[in-house]
Amino acid sequence: MFDPRPIAYVIGLVVAVLGVTMFVPMLVDLYYGSPDWAVFLQSAMISIVFGGTLALATANTAGQGLSIQQIFLLTTLVWIALPLFGALPFMMSVVDARVVDAMFEAMSGMTTTGSTVFSGLDDLPAGILLWRSMLQWFGGIGIIVVAMVFMPELRVGGMQIFRSEAFDTMGKVLPRAVEIAGRIFWIYIGLTVANVLAYLAVGMTPFDAINHAFTTISTGGFSTHDASMGVYQGAPEYVASVFMILASLPFVRFIQLAAGTARPLFTDPQVRGYLTFIASITLVLALYRLIANGDHFEHGVREGLFNAVSIISGTGYASVDYQLWGAFPFVAFFFLGLVGGCAGSTACSVKIFRYQLLFASVKAQIRAIHSPHGVFVPRYGGRPVGEDILSSVMAFFVMFVVSLGVLSVALAMTGLDTVTALSGAATALANVGPGLGDTIGPSGNFAALNDTAKWLLTAAMLIGRLEVLSVYVLFTLRFWRD
Repeated sequence: MFDPRPIAYVIGLVVAVLGVTMFVPMLVDLYYGSPDWAVFLQSAMISIVFGGTLALATANTAGQGLSIQQIFLLTTLVWIALPLFGALPFMMSVVDARVVDAMFEAMSGMTTTGSTVFSGLDDLPAGILLWRSMLQWFGGIGIIVVAMVFMPELRVGGMQIFRSEAFDTMGKVLPRAVEIAGRIFWIYIGLTVANVLAYLAVGMTPFDAINHAFTTISTGGFSTHDASMGVYQGAPEYVASVFMILASLPFVRFIQLAAGTARPLFTDPQVRGYLTFIASITLVLALYRLIANGDHFEHGVREGLFNAVSIISGTGYASVDYQLWGAFPFVAFFFLGLVGGCAGSTACSVKIFRYQLLFASVKAQIRAIHSPHGVFVPRYGGRPVGEDILSSVMAFFVMFVVSLGVLSVALAMTGLDTVTALSGAATALANVGPGLGDTIGPSGNFAALNDTAKWLLTAAMLIGRLEVLSVYVLFTLRFWRD
């Protein structure tokens, strides 16, 4: 019989911990003299009391193992519960956000999407700005743990190809998750501190450096300014580009690097493919700016690198309105958002390894057509790829495309224009941040959308962040019967 108590216990703990972290922006508001410190105190108390009570009521199930059904449900419910309580400060503070806007902002934060319904960021209280950044930072480290521990075990979207690298966890998921999370945490902290110092070195204020480091390492993209990184053009763009790339590399490689083994990082096919793709796109954009826009080379390289990495990794910063560059970049940035970084990183979207597996499968099929009597097996990193992995990847692609189509139509039915509906669906499912067009493009935000569209996009952010299939499976009868 299905037992929800172990799930409730874990959710209670994480909600209580989230409540404790609200004391940080509370202290920041006290320091700056903002009356919103009381809002964070109230939100913290609500979260701690609710989460603590739920955890205590189900504490007798703490030692139980989790079934596959429980793990799938837990993964999704955690990503619903945290934004739900993370939205409290937005509703109770001077922002005075409505429920739909607060949930949109909190979900965008926890899923590291970076889409926002808030404007006037330069004038918001420091505590609210820090809380937005903290939500993304929490979501970034959380998704790494999910991608390295749960997804390979649950065989979602081809992630099982990384199971041997993400440690053997089947049958003891939670204890091993704590051990793995500990290693990830210190690497995550190290990258964040290094990013803060780098931002300080190139002229950011301490407050902006901390906030932008949180949202860079999480590849989230929330900024403390309406102009995003446009406030810090120049050297900060190079710093951001480097750390966005580092954050979108597999964290298991950093664990191995910390253990003294550097070779896997440089031989990983998805790392090589990802870096090659970024270099190629940057060169193409720089040449385009040079030829079509009359830009000088360094400026074209810098803006091309920063904005391309930001969209490919799913961070969503914008230093300029790249829609003004012309038709080619306009179309290119739409498709760049559907690429994504590496598996096991804070990056989102489809992920580069799935495209590599898709191309390997197509290559094998073409060779089989040319030589009907030959046996051609797709390979990844020199290893043969099993049919189960390829089927899982194909299922992901199909469901992602179907979801994109259905969501685009649903958004259009709410009254959105074609560009806004299509790019909004893509940016939500891929967790990128900015869309295209005058409304939700890099110079706009999502505040003007109707409530129905905001709820649809909020759900899409959750579905996209959890690799689509792990959410959809919860709605199938067969899953609950097995």
